[in-house]
Amino acid sequence: MRQIITGLFLALFSCSHAFGQATLGEMNQNLRYSRYSRIALKVIPLKTGDRAFRLQLVVDKIEEDMDFDNYLFSYAIVSGFQEEISDDMLIALDRDALSKDTNRHFVFEDEVTIPAAQTEAFAVFMAKDTRQGDEYVYHIDLISPFVQDLPSYGAYFGNDVPFDQLYLNVGESLLFKGSGSVSLHHFFYPQEFPVPLPPMETKPASVEKEIDVEYKGSFLLNVPQPFEDRGYYFVQSDTASDTGLLVKTAQKAFPRVSTWEEMVQMVTYISTRREHETLLQAENKKLALDEYWIRMTRSEEKARVLIREYFRQIEFANILFTDFREGWATDRGMVYIIMGPPQEVFFQADREVWNYLASNSNSKITFTFARVRNNLSPHYYTLNRSRAYQPEWFRNITAWRNGIVAF
Repeated sequence: MRQIITGLFLALFSCSHAFGQATLGEMNQNLRYSRYSRIALKVIPLKTGDRAFRLQLVVDKIEEDMDFDNYLFSYAIVSGFQEEISDDMLIALDRDALSKDTNRHFVFEDEVTIPAAQTEAFAVFMAKDTRQGDEYVYHIDLISPFVQDLPSYGAYFGNDVPFDQLYLNVGESLLFKGSGSVSLHHFFYPQEFPVPLPPMETKPASVEKEIDVEYKGSFLLNVPQPFEDRGYYFVQSDTASDTGLLVKTAQKAFPRVSTWEEMVQMVTYISTRREHETLLQAENKKLALDEYWIRMTRSEEKARVLIREYFRQIEFANILFTDFREGWATDRGMVYIIMGPPQEVFFQADREVWNYLASNSNSKITFTFARVRNNLSPHYYTLNRSRAYQPEWFRNITAWRNGIVAF
């Protein structure tokens, strides 16, 4: 059932900013990236008309045996990040509004039309855990300078739930559904990307002048489509347009690490150049890694704990930040692995800002990620690098190497 939120419902959202009083830019979205979140939200819009959209509002049930009644769900459409989300803008989503309820997901759907005079539009999906007051927020562009256009078709799991992950494991299939055509085209990019430079490295990274691409042909809507190769695919209905859906494919164990060779690549963030070169050249990668961790921590017990914690961070980075690259190899993934989940996450249309609050002072360490328009992904961000990060970055790496990091 779709209904305007009542005063009583709205009162339950009160915190430092009630959802019905804050702007989107003021909302702390740190629970997007928490290692202890109980749910994850996603909005997947499909274009149904010139300024009309079907919103697929997906809730990933992270906690086991999730009870719908422990949460209050709502959404709003705003024209910008400074627009106050007033009480009458919030649309409540109760149990009757569910279109799907599976072991892993709740799914709501609703139709929205953006007024002709409105130049930008963003959908904001919100949930409140009524047990301890945690507020979850997720937003997405419907009309903005960072989105060329939205497709009229979507990707779905086999149980007809919208595909809400940032990656697909090699060999798995998706079902594509939509209107306006009977088939889609897909292009494959077998691309490998370099590991990002540290936050204090201000010299621009090298950019590939040419990108390999293979046309994989067309396939029918409403028929399961497998993705067999590791890299990324771009799916389009019209090859003359820039509009499409990105499908990143990764090894079958992803988001976890599956090989010693991958582990060697991933420890670059906490290794010296000489250490990493030694690992890369080692014939027996497992033995070299064992020696690396024990030599670093000077304790087998500490080494086991550190390995488990470090690759847990890798896994979270892969889940949260994968685009056409694996999440651990993105700027946000790199910062997340070394610094941990940020305490504050704020968005504007053109940037994402992470604040880390120092435990022994009132100071903040701030990382700003600039949003870059990219046809493959509407959520592509690059770190604004600065030499000022160097002391804190090395301090955290030292903590990692001493085995004293815990998030």
